[in-house]
Amino acid sequence: MLKRLRTGLLHRLQLRESWVILFVLGVILLNFPFLQIFNRPATILDIPLMFIYLFGGWGVSIVIIYLFTLAIGNNGKRATETRKP
Repeated sequence: MLKRLRTGLLHRLQLRESWVILFVLGVILLNFPFLQIFNRPATILDIPLMFIYLFGGWGVSIVIIYLFTLAIGNNGKRATETRKP
């Protein structure tokens, strides 16, 4: 069941629309309203909230890009397997 779920997730990540949606979401998250929300003098473990927001978003975007590359790699592997006689 876990393999089927993983395969389904990777298949959905191959869609071009999901690339566009995640790009637009990233642009929105780095614009004024969201940056103003986290631009407070509050700290968590002596780290300003703005740094946590920016580096957390950066980490999440790296994980999403990694999942996209996995999906592309699996698509290329399947294409070569089906072409073999």
